[in-house]
Amino acid sequence: MTPQEWLRAYALLALRVNRQVTGDGGATMLVYRGPQEWSEQVEREDPPPPGRLADDAEALLDRPPFEPGRVRYLTAQVRALRAVARRLGGEELPLPEYARRCLGVEVPWLPPEVFEEAHAQLDRALPRAGGGPGSLAERLRAWQAAHTLPVERLGRLPALVERAVAETRRRTNALVPLPDDEVVECRLQRGAHYLAAGHYAGGLRSTIFINADLPFNLADLLYVVAHEGHPGHIAESMLKELVLIEEQGRLDQWVRFMLGPSFVISEGLGLHAQDIVFEDDEAQAWLTANVLAEEGIDPDGSDFAAIHRARTALFGVWANAAFLVAEGRPDHEVAGYLSRWALLSDAEAAAVLGSLRTAGMGIYTLGYYHGWRLLNSWLDHPDRTVRVRRLLTEQLLPADLES
Repeated sequence: MTPQEWLRAYALLALRVNRQVTGDGGATMLVYRGPQEWSEQVEREDPPPPGRLADDAEALLDRPPFEPGRVRYLTAQVRALRAVARRLGGEELPLPEYARRCLGVEVPWLPPEVFEEAHAQLDRALPRAGGGPGSLAERLRAWQAAHTLPVERLGRLPALVERAVAETRRRTNALVPLPDDEVVECRLQRGAHYLAAGHYAGGLRSTIFINADLPFNLADLLYVVAHEGHPGHIAESMLKELVLIEEQGRLDQWVRFMLGPSFVISEGLGLHAQDIVFEDDEAQAWLTANVLAEEGIDPDGSDFAAIHRARTALFGVWANAAFLVAEGRPDHEVAGYLSRWALLSDAEAAAVLGSLRTAGMGIYTLGYYHGWRLLNSWLDHPDRTVRVRRLLTEQLLPADLES
């Protein structure tokens, strides 16, 4: 098989697996920027049986026609596709083993001490509600409400996002050069299943989508924009396309299967994005001066950075909840677990539970906490800037960050 033939077979396999995971018109599990005729071919054909897809993956794993370093990366992606194809065909594996085959990381059940530590951090970082004690969940919701953009002012959000994009781009550019003529816009979207999403469309043009059906906490503005934009998803997608495809000719970067190991790193990068470009209380100081004061929101003594780190750690609750769903636990038990440990409202817990029960999302959710955990130690290094550049421009696997 020539490199061109291998690449085409790889793209078709990813497109076919994605179609069967999500169904026609479902939420995609694939970022695809390859030839349109390949995606159109898959849309027209009758879906092949999962067993054939698993066989196609096996064929791709038989001596890929590339150099060893590239083979190692591509093999990990194909193994993830093979694992999903086998699951579609009825193979049942315990969630930790299935996650290891897809994501390339170990995903143990997290003990409550992890969440108790995050709760203690939140307790120190949040203001006391009305001067009284209040439960931790009540204080968190009060803090969120105090910083929420009123519905009648939602139309201001795109301009605020664009202001935050300019600042996060400026700081990211100091770490890794960005194209001067990049364009990033913000669009409000209704009916979305997420709070925000960053999409790179190619040609140095990107969009950050914000769910207009959900309240937006302005204290989270930089946390969200850095995650979805710079140095998070948009920066990674754009720079890897420029470096890997345009400079190095690695056309496999056209195909990014989201239930594979590369997205563990992508989500870990997104959850670290604000801390990468804002040290200590810099994000809070910028927000106070450039957004909150303008919106009439006064300082309340809270520590935004500490709150964000604690809430990020609580993504581990979502990971544990994925285990509960995989074990067949009833909805009320999983929702109660999310409310207790992730401090979610009933509506929020129900939304997370619905996401965990959506095809593919249970396994994808594991990548948030475990990607963040993986990057914690890897970015705590004297060559941190070099490592950030590598995250944004190289095809890395979770195993590369553990060595």
